[in-house]
Amino acid sequence: MPEIAVRLEHVVKRQAGRAVLDGVSLDVAAGRIVGLAGLNGAGKTTLLRCLLDFCALDGGTITLFGQPHAVPAARAPLAFLPERFQPPAHLSGGEFLAYTQALHGQRPDEAATSAMLDALQLDRGAMGKTARHYSKGMTQKLGLAATLLLDKRLYVLDEPASGLDPQARALFMRAVRARVDQGAAVLLTSHALADIDALCDRMAILHGGRVVYAGTPADCAAMAGGNLEHAFLAAVA
Repeated sequence: MPEIAVRLEHVVKRQAGRAVLDGVSLDVAAGRIVGLAGLNGAGKTTLLRCLLDFCALDGGTITLFGQPHAVPAARAPLAFLPERFQPPAHLSGGEFLAYTQALHGQRPDEAATSAMLDALQLDRGAMGKTARHYSKGMTQKLGLAATLLLDKRLYVLDEPASGLDPQARALFMRAVRARVDQGAAVLLTSHALADIDALCDRMAILHGGRVVYAGTPADCAAMAGGNLEHAFLAAVA
């Protein structure tokens, strides 16, 4: 059995007296990619905030590789890419990659950096320019490169394909799969069901603060004659 990287058990989080998360249970195993889907306000980002210990739980437990998530050491094997990623405007792309690795106690590896730039087709010329000059897609590629260059056992990605064109999305999926093939676990959120279908081993649909489906994208789609979008709409109806 693969090691469990993330385990949420009956997690509850209330805001303004309302249960944003109402007994959420979910596992993410090593060597697997799990995608979170749901309507806006379903609790996806709140779930990630709880996992990262940005806010306290009102009930339940979260463990990372068997350790309570609130213990700083438990989050050491984790890399996180937020939905609204914005690097410091005064740093060049190359400086930001080196800075991020230094923050995690990792020495920049020229060969690994070069391979990641190739994997995401990041323009080497742009690496010398400050981030304020980057387009949305270029900024997102930089965030993905910085995150995936970190040698971690768990990657938490909030809408990682946002702003990417079709080619860049395909490259992103290949780069993530390469990390998973090395044994890492990935938990990501996405509004694009096609991305979850193409990339994820398992998916969970959040609705009303609860997990209303957990399983493979194929099994979910099978509940609506093979159409994942129809199955999703039925789950959140």
